[in-house]
Amino acid sequence: MENTSTPTHCPYCALQCGMNITPLPQGGVEVTERADFPVNRGALCGKGRTAAEVLSPAVRLTTPLVREGGRLVEASWPEALDRIAGRLAATRERYGPDAVGVFGGGGLTNEKAYALGKFARVVLGTSQIDYNGRFCMSSAAAAGTKAFGLDRGLPFPLEDIPRTGCVILVGSNLAETMPPSLRFFTELRENGGTLIVVDPRRTRTAEQADLHLSPRPGTDLALALGLLHLVVAEGRTDEEYIRERTTGWEEARAAAMAHWPEYVERITGVPVPLLREAVRMFCEPEAAMVLTARGPEQQSKGTDTVGAWINLCLATGRAGRPLSGYGCLTGQGNGQGGREHGQKADQLPGYRKLDDPAARRHVAGVWGVDPDSLPGPGRSAYELLDALGGDVRALLLMGSNPVVSAPRAAHIEERLRSLDFLAVADVVLSETAELADVVLPVTQWAEETGTTTSLEGRVLLRRRAVAPPPGVHSDLYVLHELAGRLGVEKGFPTDPEEVFGELRRASAGGPADYSGITYRRLAEENGVFWPCPEEPAGTAEADGGEPAGTAEADGGEPDRGALPGDAAGAGAASPAVVHPGTPRLFLDRFATPDGRARFVAVAHRATAEEPDAEYPLLLTTGRVVAQYQSGAQTRRVAELNAAAPGPFVELHPRLAARLGAADGDPLAVVSRRGRAVAPARITDTIRPDTVFMPFHWPGEGRANTLTNPALDPTSRMPEFKSCAVRVEVVPRS
Repeated sequence: MENTSTPTHCPYCALQCGMNITPLPQGGVEVTERADFPVNRGALCGKGRTAAEVLSPAVRLTTPLVREGGRLVEASWPEALDRIAGRLAATRERYGPDAVGVFGGGGLTNEKAYALGKFARVVLGTSQIDYNGRFCMSSAAAAGTKAFGLDRGLPFPLEDIPRTGCVILVGSNLAETMPPSLRFFTELRENGGTLIVVDPRRTRTAEQADLHLSPRPGTDLALALGLLHLVVAEGRTDEEYIRERTTGWEEARAAAMAHWPEYVERITGVPVPLLREAVRMFCEPEAAMVLTARGPEQQSKGTDTVGAWINLCLATGRAGRPLSGYGCLTGQGNGQGGREHGQKADQLPGYRKLDDPAARRHVAGVWGVDPDSLPGPGRSAYELLDALGGDVRALLLMGSNPVVSAPRAAHIEERLRSLDFLAVADVVLSETAELADVVLPVTQWAEETGTTTSLEGRVLLRRRAVAPPPGVHSDLYVLHELAGRLGVEKGFPTDPEEVFGELRRASAGGPADYSGITYRRLAEENGVFWPCPEEPAGTAEADGGEPAGTAEADGGEPDRGALPGDAAGAGAASPAVVHPGTPRLFLDRFATPDGRARFVAVAHRATAEEPDAEYPLLLTTGRVVAQYQSGAQTRRVAELNAAAPGPFVELHPRLAARLGAADGDPLAVVSRRGRAVAPARITDTIRPDTVFMPFHWPGEGRANTLTNPALDPTSRMPEFKSCAVRVEVVPRS
């Protein structure tokens, strides 16, 4: 019998590249390129090509584990689930519902993120839920919401990038973090456009740029303000656009004018001529974009920093116009959808605010509960982790590895160890799972069906291609079984399409409205961009002024996609036109009450921790091409480990000479929070006052042992990207 391929998507970053999965006769599966998906057009990075390696039972969990006598031993599913439910119930009864915490992940599907948020609030009654996506793009989300009234990573598809005139790429090394996306920027330059890269390091991405600006870590805010100052001083503002489509310009302009070029050069280290050249390159074309990533976002002033870059777009009329705008390059596979549907501390499904009475009524109605029974907003991710063993006594954790990924990681590891009870559901025995009292083996991307939302805001269908190993169940099964044991018999189905149907109803009318999206549409249309309301579009115009077309279902009938509760499901009446989805936002108006974008007046301020005599250098962290996030999965793939076997400390030759360090020498990097040791990698692609470490590894080379948990006051994003350190050569034994 011939094996058939299943079209699906990569389990890693937010590009969600299309791929095909084919079971092999001798066992295992083959990953092949899928040319029909417009984001990667057949290209896959090494992580995507080798993704099937983690499906092997040899490298992943296949049976529940429970802690006995200090060791994790195999157990049955009923035993493991009974233990979790019993301990969660006992903790809640003794200390109250907020003594039980829930921590999710940006890699969970929309269905799992939705069910996890519902489980926390309906079954456990706890406000203490957040997820590791708080560490990803929460500052960009907060700034985008302030400015535009809506947060979606990119307000336009990636295919628009090659057609614009200039892109300023701030704090992203996408050549390594999402390599298939680099082609859009290559095509931009082939089409006559220009690329400006802002990064303290001359990365592989910066090597592709027409102009590289290398600011001191933590000074991106001053840089953006300095560029806006020059835009005003050189008469490059779009006054008609500002007058007709924005508010708050006078205050924002006054704040920017306090950041004159020479002052900004002193702060950032970027020479004034380069500032002027960046302004010229950005302003001369008819269209331009600013894209940010973790560099400017993972700061204790990340929201203001992103806001300053948005101000630059607004002042020049580069937002809400074709081929122009501000966008954020989301990192995690479902970092966008993961926060839209309820696993974030302050949000309900559909990107509704938890403290909004109307939102509570709507979602409570879908869930069949009293709105007053829903808890209020809880702690953000780091604050929740920091509270473990104190106010929060028990934790259910799904799809995250904070022992490696959280800032001040040694402290967070200590907090996890201090819990009365820790349960972890994961694919592999991560460093966090090793600390758990119960570990549940759950399905992963190719073994389950579900949806994710890419960095473009494109909702995608990941299809089940292979059966999981015996003894492995889905996260939806886990939540269903735990809910039943905790007294909630209904409302937690295990069928992902049924969960998605409820998610559609819960999101209906919210900012992230998925109600018009069905599994059938996702399969037929290669994804659908939200917002996509269920109500028919009628004569609404699509992008470019063309009328929205009809989506033909099987048999030639328009596919409305029956919502749960429709008469006889698919037999319900269908409108003549379905909403086409929204690839491009803000072309007519912004999502604010008056339709205008908001300037936000911001000013430069120092990082939370500046260098001093004891800690004279700055550490910045990031990723390498062959590993992903905490490395829990990619570190189990031989090909990827061969390419990136361990951590390192990148430093400039002048700094190495001052320390007396040679390439490969073990270096200790010391901050106020701890010490990490890794071999030296000497290169002139980094600033002499800065060292860089990738954060994928545990143990003595764990970069996040060093990082600063100082939080942005709005987004609660920790300051991963800048902290004061000293570097010492470790004598070889």
